[in-house]
Amino acid sequence: MNFQVGDIGALPVIEYCGEINDNHKNTLTKLISISREDWNSYETSWDFDDFPLLNSDHCQPLLNTSYQMLRAYWRDMTLEMQRLEEENNRLFINAYDLQDELTPEVPLSEITLTSNPHYRYGGDKSEEELEALLLADTVRELVSYAVGCMLGRYSLDKPGLILANQGETLADYLAQVPQPRFAADEDNVIPVLDGDWFADDITLRFRQFLRVAFGEAHYDENLAFVEQALNVKGKRNYSLRDYFLSEFYADHVKRYKKRPIYWLFSSPKGSFNALVYMHRYRPDTVSVVLKYLRDYRDKLVTEKGRQAAASINPATSQGDKTRALKEVDRLTKVLAELEDYERDVLYPLATEQKAIDLDDGVKVNYLKFGSALKKITGLDAKEED
Repeated sequence: MNFQVGDIGALPVIEYCGEINDNHKNTLTKLISISREDWNSYETSWDFDDFPLLNSDHCQPLLNTSYQMLRAYWRDMTLEMQRLEEENNRLFINAYDLQDELTPEVPLSEITLTSNPHYRYGGDKSEEELEALLLADTVRELVSYAVGCMLGRYSLDKPGLILANQGETLADYLAQVPQPRFAADEDNVIPVLDGDWFADDITLRFRQFLRVAFGEAHYDENLAFVEQALNVKGKRNYSLRDYFLSEFYADHVKRYKKRPIYWLFSSPKGSFNALVYMHRYRPDTVSVVLKYLRDYRDKLVTEKGRQAAASINPATSQGDKTRALKEVDRLTKVLAELEDYERDVLYPLATEQKAIDLDDGVKVNYLKFGSALKKITGLDAKEED
């Protein structure tokens, strides 16, 4: 039923001290160090400091060059771990005379580093497929880190977590990062929409992040590199905005194992979306989201009027008139969706000034907001996944 120290100490183990010396201890220390460094390179680690692509050892003005340098480092790290594990195996095989039963070789697929695509993705994929998957995931992780910087969880100017306690504000952020190169969002609400409707739209802010993190000189090349890496399925005219609208939140939910730290307010058909950071949530946060919704709706009403005018303008070509009428029809449906979402969901929720307690966990708190937030399949299950 359980094991005590005495139970483990009573196990019959042949003691062997011949070759188990300082060299062996150094091998073990190196293996632990490599594994720890790999684990801490991902934001779900408690000891995550900064994103590897932005580390001074790898970061270059060209994002492609930065990635190639990081990829070479990861490759060397994987091969070094393989060598050390085989050395470790060889020592124990010799120590226990197991040469006829075991071999020291360790295939790359068993080198358990997340930065090793042979282990991370496995299967019968080609080298080209493995590299494409690793590149795509690394760029997705860069985007995730950038969103963390937008919301104040991280900063380009200070390693580690910045805002990670309930109720912390922009003032708390500025106390730690007085002059940020890339500032956190002021109101903790980031619109995720189909166009540049707001200055703090998530796509616009990521573009700013690229400019700050890698410089202005190669911005266009760096943006193209990001979009190409994200477009794993090879879709035509795929853009950064397409990723944010259709894939980002699913990636975030998966990364945090259905316990997201960023919450997506989303209308039923996804015409309106806004991201908030749960650690900065306040009882009036839903009211701020509601203001964005109303401002967005007003902008769409204006655009609908512009399109309607174009559809009856004698100077407009017939093709443009047809397109304008289609856009009027689309905007009419979107406006109806937003009105229903405000009336039935967001406004009643905003009047509640609902409080949350982070100690209750995501599962409890997320469900308090019902249909105001993007549905996460399985989150409301009674048993843990």
